[in-house]
Amino acid sequence: MRTTLFVEVVLPLAISKLYTYRVPDAWNDRLAVGKRVIVQFGKNKVYSAIVYRISDKPPDRYEAKYILEVLDDQPVVNDLQLRLWDWLSSYYLCTLGEVMQAALPAALKLASETKVVAATEGVDRSALDDKEFLILDALDLSPELKVSDIAKLLGQKTVFPILKRMFEKGLILISEEIAPKFKPKRKTFVRLHGDYADELGLKLLLDSFAKAPRQQDAVLAYIQLKRTQPEVSKPELMERSGCSAAVIAALAAKGVFVLEERAVSRLGGEDVELTGDFTFNDAQSVAFNEINARFAERDVVLLHGVTASGKTQVYVRLMEQVIANGGRVLYLLPEIALTTQITERLRLHFGGKLGVYHSRFNDNERAEVWQKVLANEYQVVVGARSAVFLPFEGLGLVIVDEEHETSYKQFDPAPRYHARDTAIYLGHLHAAKVLLGSATPAIESYYNARSGKYGLVTLNQRFGDAKLPEIVTVNIGEAHREGAMFSYFSSVLLNEIQQAIAAKRQVILFQNRRGHTPLSQCRTCGYIAKCLHCDVSMTYHKSSGKLHCHYCGFSEDPIQVCPACGSTHIESKGFGTERVEEELELLLPEARVGRLDLDSTRGKHGFDRVLTDFDEHRYDILVGTQMVAKGLDFGNVSTIGIINADGLINYPDFRAYERAFSLLAQVSGRAGRRADSGKVIIQSHAPNHRIIQQVMANDYEKMFMTEVTERKNYRYPPFFRLFKFDVKHQDQQSVHDAANRLAADLRMGLGHRVVGPEVPLVARVRNQYIYSILLKVERTGISIGKVKDLLADTLVRFAADKANRGVRVQLDVDPY
Repeated sequence: MRTTLFVEVVLPLAISKLYTYRVPDAWNDRLAVGKRVIVQFGKNKVYSAIVYRISDKPPDRYEAKYILEVLDDQPVVNDLQLRLWDWLSSYYLCTLGEVMQAALPAALKLASETKVVAATEGVDRSALDDKEFLILDALDLSPELKVSDIAKLLGQKTVFPILKRMFEKGLILISEEIAPKFKPKRKTFVRLHGDYADELGLKLLLDSFAKAPRQQDAVLAYIQLKRTQPEVSKPELMERSGCSAAVIAALAAKGVFVLEERAVSRLGGEDVELTGDFTFNDAQSVAFNEINARFAERDVVLLHGVTASGKTQVYVRLMEQVIANGGRVLYLLPEIALTTQITERLRLHFGGKLGVYHSRFNDNERAEVWQKVLANEYQVVVGARSAVFLPFEGLGLVIVDEEHETSYKQFDPAPRYHARDTAIYLGHLHAAKVLLGSATPAIESYYNARSGKYGLVTLNQRFGDAKLPEIVTVNIGEAHREGAMFSYFSSVLLNEIQQAIAAKRQVILFQNRRGHTPLSQCRTCGYIAKCLHCDVSMTYHKSSGKLHCHYCGFSEDPIQVCPACGSTHIESKGFGTERVEEELELLLPEARVGRLDLDSTRGKHGFDRVLTDFDEHRYDILVGTQMVAKGLDFGNVSTIGIINADGLINYPDFRAYERAFSLLAQVSGRAGRRADSGKVIIQSHAPNHRIIQQVMANDYEKMFMTEVTERKNYRYPPFFRLFKFDVKHQDQQSVHDAANRLAADLRMGLGHRVVGPEVPLVARVRNQYIYSILLKVERTGISIGKVKDLLADTLVRFAADKANRGVRVQLDVDPY
C-alpha cells in the first residue's frame, strides 16, 4: 500500500504560513525538497512553489488540493538555502514568500500572470511538437502572452512543463516584467573549409587571390588568429583583417569559409588565460598570515586596511588558498560599478571559473548563473548583495569588500536584509570563513572586532611607493569674502585642477547630489516647487529639461511663473553634479569632463562605459556622487576635490558623522594610488569640524571612540538593536491615529523603549503620509526572540483591527 504524501510549499506571496498540498501517488518518487511544483492558490491563480517539507500529515483546517505538476528533475534550491531563508524570515520579521521573491531569478518564478515572448526568429518549426508549434504560432500574432492565455489556448490547466522545455531550448523568454524584446546572444564563428586545411590547398587558395587582395587579407588574418585561439569569430576576423562583412560573405559564398551562428553565454570570460601574477610586499605578507592565524580562532575576521593598501591582492591569495583545498568563494561588492573593475582583475587569475551576478543582468542571464552555481561550474562568484541567495555548495570563504557601505542594505521591498550580516550567517551555515574588508569599517563591525567577537587585522601601509594624499581644507565663507570663489570652486581647488591637467593627470570632483539644481524658489513669496505626490522639492535636470522627484519619479516642466503669487522671479538654488559639470565647461573649456551618477549610468553598461572612458583618459575630470568613492582604482588621478562637505556632516541621522568620515576618507583614497601622494581639497564652511580634522589626520580610531561613546549614551547600535515602523496611509488623520494606536500597543509590552510616533524628514511619498515609530532594545538582559514574538503578535492585532483598515505598516529591522 502506497503512502499518501503531502508537501508544504513556499509560495512567492507575502503569506505568513506555509501551504500544504496533496501529492498524487504516481508522483511520490519524483518529489524532493527544493524542487518546484505547480499549484493552484486562490480561485484561478497558478504558481510555481518551492517544496519546503514532505510528510504524510494532512493539514488540520482545510482540505489539501493536489499539486498539478512537478517541474524539476533536480532541486533548484538546496537545503542550506532554505535554512538561510528561514533565518532571513525570522531575523527580518518577513514571510518566506517575500524571501523567495527576492532570492529566485524571475525566470525560475512562474505564475499564471507571468508573461512569455518569443526569443528567436526563423526557428525550424518542423522539429517542434504540436503544442510548441501552437505557442510560437500564437506569439507570431501577439508579441507577448500570459501563461493563463497559453493554458486556454492549449485547453489544459498547467502548461509550465512545456514552457520550461521551450525556455531551455531558447525558444521563449519567461519574465515577470518584459521590457525590450529579448533575444539570446548569438555570435557568428568562421572556419576554413576542409579542402584548404593542408599546406598545398592553402597555397593554391592564396595564389588564386592575386586579383582579390582584400579576400587574401581575410584568409591570412584567419590563419594568424587560429594560431593563438581555438575559434575565430566573425567580428574578430573583420577587426584583424580590416575587411568588411561583404568580403567575409563573398568568401563564404565561394566555399572558402564556413560560417556558423550559435548562441553564446552572455557571461563572458570562458577563454581568458590565467595570468596576472604578483608579489606581496612585507605589509601584505604579514596581513595574509595574520588573517589565517585569526581564522584559526574566529570564523569572522575584519581586515582594516587603508585605501590603496592592496587588500584585493590579499583577497586573491586567500581565494587561491581556499580553491586549492577544494572550496568555493563568494566575493561581495557593494556596487555594480565596482564589479567591472574587480571582475577584470579576477579573470586574470580564475578565468572561466569566475561567475558574476547582479541586478543589471536580465532574467535569462541570472537564471544561467544560478544553474551554473547549482552545477558547481564556478570556483569564485563576484556579485552585489543578491549574490548571497545563490545555491552554493562547499563554500569555503565569503569576502565582503567595503563592508561599511549602505548599499549592502535592502530598503524596499521586504526582506529588508543587510548583505553583510546575511553573508556572515551564510558562512556559518557552510562552516566557511568570512572576511570583512574596509578602510573605514562600520562602527558595529569595528566594535565587534575590538571586543573579540571578530578577529582583527590591520593593513596600514599603502601598496608600492604610494603615500597617503595630502589633504587641504578651504573655508568657503572666507573664500567668498576674499573674492577667491569662482562659481563653486575656490581658487585653491581651481589651481590644483589646472596644474593636474597641465601635467597630464586626472581629477575627481565629488558632489553628493545629482541633477542640476535641487531647488526652484520664487524670490517674491518664497514658494518652492514641490512634487505633487511627495513632500520633497523637485530637482531640475538639464539633461531632460524637466523638474524631477527623486522619490517617486514624477516629472514636470520647470516653473516660469509662481503658481502662488504669479511672480516671474524664479531662482535656482543649490547645485548638483550636472551644474558642476556645466560650470567646469565654462571655467575650463579645454578640459574634458565626464559625469558618474545615477543619471549618467542608465542602462546595463552605463557604469562600464563611464569608468572605461575615464580609465583610458578620455576625460580629464570626473564629476560624481558617492559612486566615485566606492573602491575604484585609477592610477592617473592626482587631485580630488570635495565641492562641499557640509551636506554630509549636517544630516539628521545618528550615523551622519560616521558616514561623513567614511565617504570623505574613501573619496580621498582615490588620489595618489601609485608613486605620487596626490592632493585632496575639502571645501567647507566649517573646515575645523572634528570629522574633517579626523579625516585629515586619517584618525579612524579617534572617530570610532567619540562615536561609540555617544551611541552608548543615546541608546544606539552597537549597544542597542533598532526596529523602525513606518505607518502609511493616503489620509493624514488616519495615519496619525493608527500610528498612535500602534505605539500605545507597543508600549504596553516594551515601555520606554518605544520612541514616537514622529513625522519623518520626508513626510509623504507617493501620496502616502508616513509616521515613524522607533524601537530601541538593549542587547543584554532581554530575550530578543521574545521581543520579536511580541512585535509579530502586535502587528497581527493591528492588521485585524477594523479601525486600521487600509493602513500599511512597514517594519525594518536594523534600519539606516
